[in-house]
Amino acid sequence: MTAPVTDPADWRRSVVATGLLRTFNEAGVLEAADVLVAQRLTALAEDAEELVALAVAFVVRAVRGGSVCIDLAEVAGQVGSPDLPWPQPAQWLQAVSESPLVTDQPVLHLDAGLLYLDRYWIEECRVAEDVLALAGAHRSGTPPDIGRLFPDSYAEQRGAAEVALSRALTVLTGGPGTGKTTTVARLLALLAEQAELDGRPRLRIALAAPTGKAAARLLEAVRTEVNALSPVDRERLPELAATTLHRLLGSRPDTSSRFRHNRDNRLAHDVIVVDETSMVSLTMMARLLEAVRPESRLVLVGDSDQLASVEAGAVLADLVDGLDSTTDSPVARLITPHRFGESIGALANAIRTGDGDAALAVLAAGGDNIEWVDSGDASGILRKVVVPHALKLREAAVLGAAGPALATLEEHRMLCAHRRGRYGVAYWNHQIERWLAEHTDMPLWAPWYPGRPVLVTANDYGLGLYNGDIGVAVQRDGVLRAAMAGPNGPVELAIGRLADVETMHAMTIHKSQGSQAAEVTVLLPPEDSRLLTRELFYTAVTRARQKVRVVGTADQVRAAVGRQAVRASGLANRLRAVAR
Repeated sequence: MTAPVTDPADWRRSVVATGLLRTFNEAGVLEAADVLVAQRLTALAEDAEELVALAVAFVVRAVRGGSVCIDLAEVAGQVGSPDLPWPQPAQWLQAVSESPLVTDQPVLHLDAGLLYLDRYWIEECRVAEDVLALAGAHRSGTPPDIGRLFPDSYAEQRGAAEVALSRALTVLTGGPGTGKTTTVARLLALLAEQAELDGRPRLRIALAAPTGKAAARLLEAVRTEVNALSPVDRERLPELAATTLHRLLGSRPDTSSRFRHNRDNRLAHDVIVVDETSMVSLTMMARLLEAVRPESRLVLVGDSDQLASVEAGAVLADLVDGLDSTTDSPVARLITPHRFGESIGALANAIRTGDGDAALAVLAAGGDNIEWVDSGDASGILRKVVVPHALKLREAAVLGAAGPALATLEEHRMLCAHRRGRYGVAYWNHQIERWLAEHTDMPLWAPWYPGRPVLVTANDYGLGLYNGDIGVAVQRDGVLRAAMAGPNGPVELAIGRLADVETMHAMTIHKSQGSQAAEVTVLLPPEDSRLLTRELFYTAVTRARQKVRVVGTADQVRAAVGRQAVRASGLANRLRAVAR
């Protein structure tokens, strides 16, 4: 029997770990970063108790995974690995409660059995306080004619508008195609009418989203709905613009977590609408709430069933969970989908509710809107799907047709859970380029080529490009240029000016949030992938407007539907405890 070989260069292994930290690190449960933070903090506090060091390492691990705290009594069950020397929960809690890190130097906080790092405890408490203050504040004024913009056929949306007209805070949640944007646009028209009836100045309105791409799509969608309103309604509204939350709050060069607008320098807007709120972290929500004037209206819009922020927190889900059952709730739910085919809606609902049998039944039934490739190795089928789309994209690009090329890009999207490995976007982008080279004279090693789809990975305010923006390399007069999708049409740039971009024949499901395509192909990762969750699958499926193709076995589908992402947080409980 050969003993396992440990890679001395593995960045996840700590060479200085001892005791329990070493045991859990070698088992792959803790990483070097967790160990080093735990060792540093306990050394500064002169606390030699290794149970405390282990607790610190696990709370750091939790934050890396998107949680804001941990329940020491539940950690062992959540992590698994029963063969490891897990401390007894009561003993563990006792050791932590007596640590100087809790008693003398509040680096850690024990609150209702949950262990927090100081920063996240403070942010969670402040978010709860600010949310409850806004949720409890009502707005009065001359009631506009809601039925004029929300007739009987818009019953769900009318109910949401009634909530928003009377509240300082509205949480508008619903799946794709349920009419969230329509509701927002018509609500703004009603609020503008109310301001006019009350003799108040024209409303100062801010539209914002976590990413530049989401902000651009929000503006485009709201403008489309506003343009469908009557001339009188359009005249009442100011010229609308959308921006990222970072730009709205005023980024500072000296810090990434503090902004120019805060409790001492509030935002001037009367109405603030934030879209894709599921992507907003606890820290960003804390910064936003502290910058909102008490007399303003805040409308948080999003789908609480989608993937949460890549940073710590699941704020939208916590807000819906914590406020939905309270009396006089500010949560407005939109349920009925209107955008995509009935079968896609049925699949999305089965995933959302955790019904694996129903999801498999919808997939097996197929139809015009659903295709299921029940295979663990579907390279041949994927080639037949992605190559014609890549060739069509290249054809438009060679002709120098920026508009048609960008339109073609929106026809199909291949989505993966991972960035690396056999199921990752890096592998499939390279594979698709190899297939493309076989059908064309494109050199395989060329970094740029006509029809290369690109995804912006970092904000570039100078160029007006934002993380998540997409484009295509087009050829005109023998010169390649990048045609980037903008809210007012294609924007062409020299490819040499684009520094932070990557090829996008395939993209991650996380990056796809806030966007849609006519047809979506979802490649499910192996059953044991930690990324394979209900939220991931739901987000991927709901990116499709007309057709979704799921590539994966029945076991992979069941694993995805049955596994919910766990993000530990005390926010929902704080809201429930105080609001009732």
